[in-house]
Amino acid sequence: MFGVSGSGDTSGFGGLRLPAHVPAPAERPFGGWFDDFADEFGEALDERGIPRSSVQQITIDRGEITFYVRREAILDICSTLRDEDGLRFELCSSVSAVDYGEDVPQRLHVVYHLTSMTYRRRIRLEVSVDVDDAHVPSVVEVYPTADWHEREAWDMFGIVFDGHPALTRILMPDDWDGHPQRKDYPLGGIPVEYKGAEIPPPDQRRSYT
Repeated sequence: MFGVSGSGDTSGFGGLRLPAHVPAPAERPFGGWFDDFADEFGEALDERGIPRSSVQQITIDRGEITFYVRREAILDICSTLRDEDGLRFELCSSVSAVDYGEDVPQRLHVVYHLTSMTYRRRIRLEVSVDVDDAHVPSVVEVYPTADWHEREAWDMFGIVFDGHPALTRILMPDDWDGHPQRKDYPLGGIPVEYKGAEIPPPDQRRSYT
């Protein structure tokens, strides 16, 4: 579940890693309700004057559908998915982030989990950005539940959500340097003094194996 399969390394300090990859684009027929939904979604974009090219690709992995969206279109697409009668994705249950490291050109991804309680469906939206231009429009005005999720993604990954009402750290202290879940964040710890002894960071501790 954690670390590299079969290695026993769950800490990351062993330097073992698996190459990251993004699932390949799916081809029709997608199967299940995905085809009808994709058609209706495309028609809704046409009606609102949103280019279909705003959706860069569609993937299906482990029975779940993901739409890769251009960041400049994320607000319009979220509004469309929420408000169109045939779509009705009323709930954004999660906004999270991923750092794919150097294996993926645009390594930082923002992932939106949307739920239609009307039609009992779930989809994902995904936006990718460069580390040097890690800006994505905030969707709080469409989905207020995204507020603290976007703050956490900023805190942990350094992705700036433009237009967020109060984009401040939510887990780390306000004066913390860096974003701890980025792949290039230095591993280590804060030395702790304990009755005259000092406990070093995990990667500097003595090993007995």
